[in-house]
This record gives sequence, C-alpha cells and structure tokens, in this order.
Amino acid sequence: MSKKRVGILTGGGDCPGLNAVIRGVTKSAINQYEMEVVGFHDGFAGLIDGRFTILNYEMASGILTQGGTILGTSNKANPFEHIKTVSGKTEKTDVSDGCMELYNDLALEALICVGGDGTMTIAGKLAEKGANVVGVPKTIDKDLMETDITFGFDSARFIATEAIDRLHTTAQSHHRVMLVEVMGRNAGWLALESGIAGGGDVILIPEIPYDINEVISFVRKRTRFGKRFSIVVVSEGAKPIGGDQVYQKIVKDSPDPVRLGGISHVIANQIEQETDTECRVTIIGHLQRGGTPTPFDRLLATQFAVKAMELVAKKHFNQVVAYKGGEMVPVALEKVAGKQRLVPKNSPFIQVAKAVGTNLGVA
Repeated sequence: MSKKRVGILTGGGDCPGLNAVIRGVTKSAINQYEMEVVGFHDGFAGLIDGRFTILNYEMASGILTQGGTILGTSNKANPFEHIKTVSGKTEKTDVSDGCMELYNDLALEALICVGGDGTMTIAGKLAEKGANVVGVPKTIDKDLMETDITFGFDSARFIATEAIDRLHTTAQSHHRVMLVEVMGRNAGWLALESGIAGGGDVILIPEIPYDINEVISFVRKRTRFGKRFSIVVVSEGAKPIGGDQVYQKIVKDSPDPVRLGGISHVIANQIEQETDTECRVTIIGHLQRGGTPTPFDRLLATQFAVKAMELVAKKHFNQVVAYKGGEMVPVALEKVAGKQRLVPKNSPFIQVAKAVGTNLGVA
C-alpha cells in the first residue's frame, strides 16, 4: 500500500462533538501525515462485521457542528462478548481474533477508539492482543479517569442548565416543586454542575446518598419562609441512604445492562405525601446527548483529534489523550480502562453548593 492507514470508531452512547473528532482525525491525517483513514461503522460492531469506509476530505467537511456521529455507534457491541443466537439460544462468543484479522488485513498503523469507560476497556483488551490503540475520551458523564474533562460534557451541561432555567418560571408561577432528572449514571458531575449553574435548591447525586426526610424538611422550610416553590435537580443514579438505585429496565444483550431512570418520580411522590406542595417531574433524557456541540466541545474535540493523530504518527500507542491543566497529554490506557471518575467528597463544587445554601440531601 502506498499510504499508511489509521482506523477510527466511535463507541458507546452518542454525544455532541463526535463528528468534530472524526473531522479532526481525518483532516489532520490527510494534511499532516498523508495517511488514509478507515472509519468503522457502528463502533466495534463495524470491526466485528467488517463494515467500514475510507474517509476522505469531503466526508469530513461540514460536520463540525453536527451532533451524533456520521459513522454510527453502538453501546452493545463487544468483540469479547459478542451476542449470537444459535438454535434459538442466546450466547456470548469471543470474536476478537476475527477483529484482529481485519485489523491486520487493513494494515492499520493504529485504531483510534473514541468513547467512554466501556470503549476504553474493550480497547485495552484489543491492545493486549496486539492492536496499536489510541483512545479519545468521550462522555457526557465526565466520569473517565485521568482527564479533567471529556468532550460532550459541556454541551450536556448547557442543555441541562437551560432546562432548569426554563422550569424556574413554571415552578414560581404555580408554586410547585419541580424535579429535573439528568443523566450521569454513577457520577454526579452533570447534576452537580448544572444544578449549581441553574440555581437548583436541592441537588442529589450518587456519591452522596440522600435522606428523604432532610429533603422534605428543606422544602417545608422554604415554603414557611415565603419560597413557595423549589427546584430539585436529581442525578439518575442518586439513591437514598441504605437504598438502591432506580432503573427503568435491564438490557440483557448490553455490556452495561442497567438502564437507570425514574428516581425523581419516587422522590416526587414522597414529597407530595408529606407536604401540601404539588410536584412535577421532568426527565431530560436523550435531549442531553443530542444537537449541535457547544463551541467549547468543538474546540476540545478538535484538540483531542489532532493530539491522537500526533500520537499515532509518533508511534506512541496504547495511550488515551487526556486534558490536564489546560494541556493535551498522553496517559497509559490501563490507567483509564475499567475505572470511573466520581465526584469526590471534597470537590470544590460541593463546597460551592453548600456555601450558597444548596441542599445536598443530607444534614
């Protein structure tokens, strides 16, 4: 082959900024390194099924501001636990050898894996089988280790904050408790930061199990002192002290089978039963993952992409591009794979929330 090749796939859930990464990788590969880019469709599913496209300059043009991913994605595909139905029975099989055959047949210099903790875990296993991997951290949850922020988070935070802002007027007009449930899984970054930015009165996150009596007492106190409404921002992974998370369903053929959601309805019912205040629940859901990325996420995603290609060109493999202290730096893949970055108890954001009188569900 006259040109070297690099592969790219987008795994896990979609989020704003994925196309900016695809654009950044493709254009920098062509412009700076004269390399071809192989884009795998639907995340690791494309690697499993052999579905890919050679990305050219035209394909990467005009996609910077688009949400989602032109390559498609999947949060179910896993080469090491591929779901197959044989004779009416569902079973998991390891098809990673076939993926490595395709990787070698395409003579890839490296595979750029764009995704969250699940994607990085699979990427790490492919690296153990001989693939040269470079990771790009993507998640609206901001729960990847070793990086200060992930692209997609700022866009989701903006959407969640705007929702809280809009619900304020309705809460005030009707004297209600408005509960806003946001994503984040086991990490409370999105709820905490959008809650502070939106002026939430109560913020409940997974890292701080809440006491429902404390929440009810706080709402009553606000009413007693003339504040006849309250905004409660709830992370989907929040849980009561000694209790469990609430989930909508279990997706059996997914590497991450638990689908959280609905905790805000439980809390709303408890508040209504103990107070005379009417409650309303808004679950923002996938609105947080859609639409055009913010300028910050476009910049961040492009920086990640260019740095990823630099690592490929320098043959600095099995690394994840991390944003630390305002700089793009490589971090060993094993430091990221299979780990979650949760909100620490001494987080400055927690201290800020307490300082402005926000209730975090505990005394």
